[in-house]
Amino acid sequence: MTLLAAGEGAFDVAVPVVIVGAGAAGLVAGLAAREAGAEVLVLERDAVPRGSTALSAGLIPAAGTSFQRLLGIEDSADRFAADIMAKAKGAADPDLVALVTHEIAPAVEWLHARHGLTFSVIHDFRYPGHGAYRMHGLQSRSGEELVNALRAAAEAAGVEILCGARVVDLLSDELGAVRGVQYERPDGTREGVGCGTLILACNGYGGDKALVARHIPEMAGALYFGHAGNQGDALRWGEALGAATRHLSGYQGHGSVAHPAGILITWATLTEGGVQVNAAGERFANEALGYSEHAAAVLQQADGIAWTVFDARIAGIARQFVDFQNAEASGAIVEAPDAEGLAARMRVPPAALAATLREVDCLKAEGATDAFGRTFAGVPPLVPPLLAVRVTGALFHTQGGLVVDRTARVTRTDGAPIANLFAAGGAACGVSGPTAAGYLSGNGLLTAVALGRVAGREAGRLAAATVAV
Repeated sequence: MTLLAAGEGAFDVAVPVVIVGAGAAGLVAGLAAREAGAEVLVLERDAVPRGSTALSAGLIPAAGTSFQRLLGIEDSADRFAADIMAKAKGAADPDLVALVTHEIAPAVEWLHARHGLTFSVIHDFRYPGHGAYRMHGLQSRSGEELVNALRAAAEAAGVEILCGARVVDLLSDELGAVRGVQYERPDGTREGVGCGTLILACNGYGGDKALVARHIPEMAGALYFGHAGNQGDALRWGEALGAATRHLSGYQGHGSVAHPAGILITWATLTEGGVQVNAAGERFANEALGYSEHAAAVLQQADGIAWTVFDARIAGIARQFVDFQNAEASGAIVEAPDAEGLAARMRVPPAALAATLREVDCLKAEGATDAFGRTFAGVPPLVPPLLAVRVTGALFHTQGGLVVDRTARVTRTDGAPIANLFAAGGAACGVSGPTAAGYLSGNGLLTAVALGRVAGREAGRLAAATVAV
């Protein structure tokens, strides 16, 4: 981060709103800033916008939407906020939780009505911790479809997106206001652009091994399943400007990434009645708690490997996700007529796997709770043929970051806002608290879309007001 000397800061090109990162947060921010009347430039390091959004299932949790009402689902922002606080055991910032849960439904409706994104609600299974069906996704249930739709909307709205532009430095004045950025092109040349306001939407630090080892030591050796560009740039820049940070130990993990295929396997394979076993054919944890905290449990098994076991009924639910379809096409999912045959394909002890599945059947029949605390009441039994997929635990993205206020403006350690700096998505501290266990499904895209819209709207207004003066 470079401090400009007095009299410096003249740029050949200046744009009222500059956004770093063209994932969901950056593209939504661009749409909102344009709607506020500002000219916008989004700088994206990759050849095409993707980011962590493209690697996700593309599901946005929102409460009280018209899409829920079509299905007769009763929900509210306050109920959603209570679910987030319960999952985070009260450690999340209640003001931020209230902000994003009240902003997200209008944002989803806005993306649909104004920008043509057609959402529907997943209503055949519920993610752990959610008190209602509230996951909104596009047709393929893929993040790639979501980011492509947002990019098309942004381009149609006149948001300029410059790809192959990796921001390497922020330029600020002696008062701490950001005056511009310097970015590097693929050929190594560097260019600068001035800005009236700057929005950091370049996610967290999951791709920086040193930062992960410092803040999240239990995931230091884990498979990183996030975007390579998540190198902690926003964190470093913010800290250099005196920004406050919070919950840097928080993260989203996932305990079900097909290995070695590297394909995300939906947690519905477990919430709908499947179980996970290790190389000994034995269960080792409560799979119903949540996929984020379960990543560490999987990594504690031999070679960091587990098997998810389910049946054809559950596979039918999972096929609404294109990732699951890809896993099937790749041969990552194996099938057998019974437990002994499945054990042979999994290369685990047949007697142990059969005993594990018999025990699970008994728990389901009795509606009992097991020694790990998982309740099987109302959970259907597994019916042959049986299926399994070899998985590992992974780090997806970090949840801690720069502290922002209700306008998504970055604040200093003394609580005062930095004049023209905003953050959204993984660059900002999220609502999951300081541990993986606090992550409620969809928290990542929740803050990306909700804070992205707030940041874009406020940055656009500030830029327009500055121009008017």
